[in-house]
Amino acid sequence: MKKLLVVVDMQNDFVTGCLGTKEAQEIVNDIKDYAESFDGDIAFTKDTHFDGYLDTQEGKKLPVVHCISGTEGWEIVPELVALTKTVNFNMDTQTKVNPDERAVMTFEKVTFGSVELGEFIKRYGYEEVYLCGVCTGICVISNAMLAKAFNPETTIRVLSKLCACVTPQSHVTALEAMKTCQIEVA
Repeated sequence: MKKLLVVVDMQNDFVTGCLGTKEAQEIVNDIKDYAESFDGDIAFTKDTHFDGYLDTQEGKKLPVVHCISGTEGWEIVPELVALTKTVNFNMDTQTKVNPDERAVMTFEKVTFGSVELGEFIKRYGYEEVYLCGVCTGICVISNAMLAKAFNPETTIRVLSKLCACVTPQSHVTALEAMKTCQIEVA
């Protein structure tokens, strides 16, 4: 069975930086342990903004400069960065470098969810997709919904104990919304 773990936006700005939370900090090591033992491919998403962020629609609604491409806040948290260094997938040719090894890739996204990730899941026929990371009520839910929209017959599962949101209540609200859309919550 082809499985994919999607680690959503575990970046410095969302964990210990300007938008970090205690809840996000608490899930880092558990995500690391889960990812290291996962028996499938791994995709990381990176919230990616540029100079002029405050002039965007998102910047006007969330006026906190964060995840600016190339900055320390944009980088994956130190505990997980080693996993991203084992990249075994060539995004240009859309092929595994070594077919016998786990593929690891990163999707930079300029909005909450990655259409490219949804298309990728479909193209490579993943049968099960697991999501974890931050923020449950914004980027996790957006990526889960896109994955389900592109792949209605694929099992999409959110690992609730490996996700965090702005508040514990917004975390629960997002999980309930995903259940309504036939996304499994584990």
